[in-house]
Amino acid sequence: MTLTMSIPALLFPAISLTMLAYNARYLAIAALIRQLHKEYLTSRSKNIVLQIKNLRKRLWLIRNMQAIAIASFLTSVITMFLLYVEKISWANIVFGISLFLLMISLFLSFIEVQISTKALAIRLNRIEEDT
Repeated sequence: MTLTMSIPALLFPAISLTMLAYNARYLAIAALIRQLHKEYLTSRSKNIVLQIKNLRKRLWLIRNMQAIAIASFLTSVITMFLLYVEKISWANIVFGISLFLLMISLFLSFIEVQISTKALAIRLNRIEEDT
């Protein structure tokens, strides 16, 4: 397959939308942490401490998802520059790295969604137990 400028350019909207989704998840978690902090100051509940630990893990994942997605975006731009200066073999290598980084970012996103879903399931179980 011949690598052209349009191929790495196709990643631009995908990575941009991914970054928006990651940022939205970050903002939602940040708001939840602020809310839990207020609750913790009033009740000192062990449950809140466990939730905060879960959120800390999710924040770590989101930070790394974002960083790796940015690296993927940057390597796509570098690929386009290498194509521009006609360094085709280097462009192929860097584009492969870009795709690999995007896959890692998406995998971390998958893990974060699994953790998030598990936390929601625990909350639903507690609600059902109280009723």
